[in-house]
Amino acid sequence: MKAISPRQADEKLKAGVPLRLLDVRETDENAFVTLPHATLIPLGELEDRVAELSSWANEEVVVYCHHGIRSAHGAAILLEHGFKNVANLTGGIDRWSLEVDPSLPRY
Repeated sequence: MKAISPRQADEKLKAGVPLRLLDVRETDENAFVTLPHATLIPLGELEDRVAELSSWANEEVVVYCHHGIRSAHGAAILLEHGFKNVANLTGGIDRWSLEVDPSLPRY
């Protein structure tokens, strides 16, 4: 599985690369802070809901959580289901708030 840093992902987004952002945190975490245009499917639901993302199978998908541990599991699930281009956001949204957008609240 590939890894991508928040800065690398941000650079791609700013360059117009069509990244799909998948947030695998819980609903309350997502309500507190999220990245723009991210899709929320909590990790515990991902296996049952992966078909909802089938149109993403050949697109670049970046999976994120709070610190990057749950998202590594989420990325592995997508890869097991045939997704071709999946990366784990290293350090999660917490690192994003430190390195890319300090206006995002940390928890």
